[in-house]
Amino acid sequence: MIHYTKIRLKPFLATIILFTGLLFSANAQDCQPEYVLKPVTANNTIEWSKFPEFTLPFKIIYSGPRFGDTQSQPLKHGFSHISAFSGPEPGSLNAKNRAILWYGVATSSGNQPWADNTLRSPWGNDTAAYRSFWDNYGESIFDADILCLDIERMQREDRDILALKTNAQIPQNYRNLSDADFLSTYKRDIRWWYTEAINRLRAKGVKATITSYSDVPVRNTWLNITSNSWQDWTTNLARTHYLTQDNSGKIGGSFYNALDFLSPSPYYYYGYDHPIGKDYLTYLLFNIESNIAWSNKPVIPFVWMRVHDSYDPTTPLITPFMAEATAIFPFFSGAKGLWLWENPFLPSGRQENYSTYEHFIYGLYRLSAFKDMLEGSYQLVIPETARDLMEKQTPVWRGVVKGSDILIAAQNPYAADDQTTNVVVTYQKWTRTISLKGKEVYLCKFDLNDVVNGTEPHNSEISVFPNPVKTELNILLSGANGLGDVEMSIINTKGQTVFSKHIKAAAGDTKDVVTLPAIPTGIYFVRFAGKSKTITKKIVINQ
Repeated sequence: MIHYTKIRLKPFLATIILFTGLLFSANAQDCQPEYVLKPVTANNTIEWSKFPEFTLPFKIIYSGPRFGDTQSQPLKHGFSHISAFSGPEPGSLNAKNRAILWYGVATSSGNQPWADNTLRSPWGNDTAAYRSFWDNYGESIFDADILCLDIERMQREDRDILALKTNAQIPQNYRNLSDADFLSTYKRDIRWWYTEAINRLRAKGVKATITSYSDVPVRNTWLNITSNSWQDWTTNLARTHYLTQDNSGKIGGSFYNALDFLSPSPYYYYGYDHPIGKDYLTYLLFNIESNIAWSNKPVIPFVWMRVHDSYDPTTPLITPFMAEATAIFPFFSGAKGLWLWENPFLPSGRQENYSTYEHFIYGLYRLSAFKDMLEGSYQLVIPETARDLMEKQTPVWRGVVKGSDILIAAQNPYAADDQTTNVVVTYQKWTRTISLKGKEVYLCKFDLNDVVNGTEPHNSEISVFPNPVKTELNILLSGANGLGDVEMSIINTKGQTVFSKHIKAAAGDTKDVVTLPAIPTGIYFVRFAGKSKTITKKIVINQ
């Protein structure tokens, strides 16, 4: 298992400042991959062999289309496990490379109240029939390294559970309970059923690491993420799901304890062209980061190369840049792997171009060039939570620090195709400005010892003093600065402008005194935007 320490940077180190025309812009070594992808043009094929062979230090499970591949090509191209078998693989594949996604855990043992998709009741089921079904499965499956249970048979919300009180199929003795007792009894008994399936597998000698699809503390949700603060998401137990709670409502309990790792399912419910769809990357990372905040179990999310609608036969594939970002960014938020899923029940004979899959593979390939940064002990640099980035709709960047190097991943999901976005990335005393073109997925490594070019240079064209400052800030513009008139802005660490002023340049030096408004003590950035460039200064306000 990979060990890491997550760093939440102090506000002044964590700020992302976005503007054009920065005073300086620097890149690391040439980070362009040796292999440049030429996406497949034919339908119903993935051209595995055109990619160089590579590996990654994560559990990355392939459950996508095979199109006749019987050579276990995913294992040669970044994936560690296969769960969609082709040719002789069910019998020949090494157990260490085999993953199983078990559909029908709750639904394949006859006409049971629990299996009923509307009822989803833990009461009145034939326990012996279920146990026999699970025992037979445990005895029949091939040896595997990973086993994921796809259960999906519980009422998710309290309102849905309480609606069962009016259903005549629910035994009367349960319907006679108070609402509070009905809720707690339903949740307790559903947890028992979920847990018992795992217990029976273990009793039959199944040694695979076990997870359960989407059954995590913070379940996939899209519409209300920014309605709650990050602190609320990570401290309020009401935001967690009862399946992963014990009987007292805290994270734990029999089912949670039986899981070896967690598998959220942040499938993209909206295409990129939908206004909400532009939050795809922050949505993905929120699901990872929020669950890591609640649990010390490894998080391996399910990802899908389609816009989510399992029952729509025309379900479209996501965009190439979304696929590439999906392959790279999760590891910068602490994910220990990915499960790439495809719906096995889509109609056969479909004709589609699968270049989206190749872009995902290409993202893994790009990451493999820096896999040494992701092995052993390393630190995650998460300057701002995905929840907060979603609210502000600003570019995303994350870093990995190991030794004297930092690996940066960045993307502006909200950019126009022809837009250039400059992003300041910073760690301790090191700073760089990177330029993003459109929605490109940026990935590059830097030397943290290069602080001469990395930190904000001294610039005599503009002076601000005193620093720290209490109430009055002196500004001196050099007559040779070339800025002309400037728009001055004071920006807090959340990227919000708290003060602005137009300064008219005079011949020679221009001096001005700014009386500061009543603003909280802290780190701020003073930005001077002129006709030819923009200069930014860091100040401390101590009122």
